[in-house]
Amino acid sequence: MCRWVIFKGRNEILLADLLLRPAHSILTQSYDCRLRLDRLPHNGDGFGVGYYTNPELGKGPCIFTSTTPAWNCTNLTRLAEKTTSSLVFAHVRATTTGVLSETNCHPFAYHSLMWMHNGHIARFNKIKRRIVEEIKDEYFLSVEGSTDSEWAFALFLDTLDSLGADLKNPPPTGFGHALLRTAMLQTISRLNTFLQSASVTEPSLLNFGLSDGHTVICTRYVSSKTDEAASLYFSSGTRFHEYRPGGFYRMERHDKGQDLVMVASEPLTFERGDWVTVPTNSILSINKQTVLIHPVVDKYYQPDPSCSRNAAFVESKGMVGRGPEKGAVAGVKGPIVSEDSSDASGLEVDRLNTPGVCSGGGQLNVAPMVGVSS
Repeated sequence: MCRWVIFKGRNEILLADLLLRPAHSILTQSYDCRLRLDRLPHNGDGFGVGYYTNPELGKGPCIFTSTTPAWNCTNLTRLAEKTTSSLVFAHVRATTTGVLSETNCHPFAYHSLMWMHNGHIARFNKIKRRIVEEIKDEYFLSVEGSTDSEWAFALFLDTLDSLGADLKNPPPTGFGHALLRTAMLQTISRLNTFLQSASVTEPSLLNFGLSDGHTVICTRYVSSKTDEAASLYFSSGTRFHEYRPGGFYRMERHDKGQDLVMVASEPLTFERGDWVTVPTNSILSINKQTVLIHPVVDKYYQPDPSCSRNAAFVESKGMVGRGPEKGAVAGVKGPIVSEDSSDASGLEVDRLNTPGVCSGGGQLNVAPMVGVSS
């Protein structure tokens, strides 16, 4: 499976400090993926970087993709050493659906929207025609590749359009986290409906990442009530920097603010206190540097916070579902809203037993998000 990382900050970051220099950067994960269990720790089927620039240059992201493995791409190094942005998506690919080509490399874009995916849609060939039949022509024609991920993006675009959004003329401040979250939930619901209609029983792994240049929406989701989802973590603080030569980076927290937030399939650092595990079957939003996490309440929802999911399926796909213990957010019982429940350091809180606590202080709201019934 693939790996991805998202950065959203008040200030811009040099891409090299996010993609290249950390000891376990996304570049390193392309050839040394610590959380893959299939003895094939390579994500070498291409990569992509997308980032937003000055709005005067257009509302859409700049995207660079290549079929060259990330570890062997000189142009990526050249670009990353000279480019800064406050909102960055990066993705290294291990193909499951679709041939090796630049059109199949993530992230994908449509006007101001950017999308990427880690996971797979089970038996995608059984529902592809249904997706084609359901979506509007403009979103059908926007698909350039052959991956399940890009078709899921087309379905999301159609869903967002059906909610009244003008995708070609987005508002100056974006579509808003509530609308994007609703569209994401309805997209997952539509996929589940299609899969159920096609009698597909194998779980789908749907870790999606989305942005409109203002808000970020991420999901950690599996279409199963008993299986674990693919791993996903987030980290927040006031400064991400190299504290010791050799790629030793860490997240600093000088106050309760969240000047920067990162979401990643694998932690970029080996500092356990830096990272929080996103709960299984939940949707994470970054709105004005505030992290909000909502459990997805559908037929796969587990209201019991002590429920233990089986990791065998996700491990069979080469991934793990469990994160660092110190960074776990467990015991999430909706409705829970924590307005400011962490201490100033963001390091001393026992997050295993404290729902609604955000790594690095700041604000983390946890409440149920009801999905559309499938």
